[in-house]
Amino acid sequence: MTTIIINNQKEKNQIALIEDEKLTEYYEDEIQETRKEGNIYIGIIKDIVKGMQSAFVDIGSDKNSFIHLKDILPKIDETKEKIDDSIDITKVVKTNQKLLVQVKKDSTEKKGARVSTHINLPGKYIALMPNTDIITISQKIEDKKEQERLIKLVKENLSNGNGAVIRTSAKGKTEEIIKDIKKVEEKWENIIKTSVDPSQQKPELLYTSEDLVEKMLIDLADQKIDEIIVNTEKEAKKIEKYKEENEELKNTKIIIEKTENIFSRSDLEKQIEKMQNRKIWLKCGGFITIDKTEALTAVDVNTGKYTGTKDLEQTIYKVNKEATIEIAKQLRLRDIGGIIIVDYIDMKNEENKKQIEQLLKEELKKDRSKTQVEGFTKLDLMELTRKHICSHRD
Repeated sequence: MTTIIINNQKEKNQIALIEDEKLTEYYEDEIQETRKEGNIYIGIIKDIVKGMQSAFVDIGSDKNSFIHLKDILPKIDETKEKIDDSIDITKVVKTNQKLLVQVKKDSTEKKGARVSTHINLPGKYIALMPNTDIITISQKIEDKKEQERLIKLVKENLSNGNGAVIRTSAKGKTEEIIKDIKKVEEKWENIIKTSVDPSQQKPELLYTSEDLVEKMLIDLADQKIDEIIVNTEKEAKKIEKYKEENEELKNTKIIIEKTENIFSRSDLEKQIEKMQNRKIWLKCGGFITIDKTEALTAVDVNTGKYTGTKDLEQTIYKVNKEATIEIAKQLRLRDIGGIIIVDYIDMKNEENKKQIEQLLKEELKKDRSKTQVEGFTKLDLMELTRKHICSHRD
């Protein structure tokens, strides 16, 4: 059973995804007015920092946003090409120049938002990438024939000059994908039409991205959502409208529970409180600790109370295996993003290390966010990256 619970408050929304009565995702989403990630603007170049190959862009917010040269130059397939670092940014953009940009990462107390000219417009089955011919596919679609079919289908139906990322939910679909491409391309054409006014010399918001709930419903389009529980009539009406427009939600129940704290039901509050703990105990008696720094998140695996069998290597492998499943779960639950380093208990058996790496990759397939497992380093540390679902958590 899959349930989404939305608790509307004055300054933020609390959103929880419950699968079989277990909390699997939890977010605290700021009100839409303060959230800018995914929004598209006409920005104005205010200052160019040549030594950093970067510029500051006014998008109409309190702090100027930041853009790097690689986010101004045409998007390339990084697996085949590399950006020419010798290009001088002052030859590419000028002060007071208008620039069509999308916010990739919201501002923080210390930094302005990070923006890019590489636009990404999400749909149910594809994410449109205008002004490029790159077509990529979700790594979670592993069947080679299905990959080839989807790439061919998308390529044949995209307009010239557009690329796309094919989402996991596209698997097995045909007509639905074609309709989705037309819908997203129409959205892009409308954005372009509003951006061509030559007399406009001020920053302007052209497109407001979907909120976190809408994003969740898009991402979970290929899964059955049994019920959505809300605490306000306003939220219920919004979800009802979205339901009418989306066939996948036709059997989803929308339930209103008018209470000050909808999360007080069952043991949800306890699960959220437990989620804040630095130390997480494993069933075997071992434990992991999670420590976030400005640069990365460090996860440490410990044997704890577990003594295991006489075979030390098997004892270590059992703890590492159980820890791997819990780590994948915690990354998703806590929406941990950026660089993640896992310090496993040292394993001498190379086959065991391979199995742990493979298990981590398999468990991360349950995560709707993009993850990349880089493998063990020379110091036997597992290195991986994950993209935030809710970026302003930083």
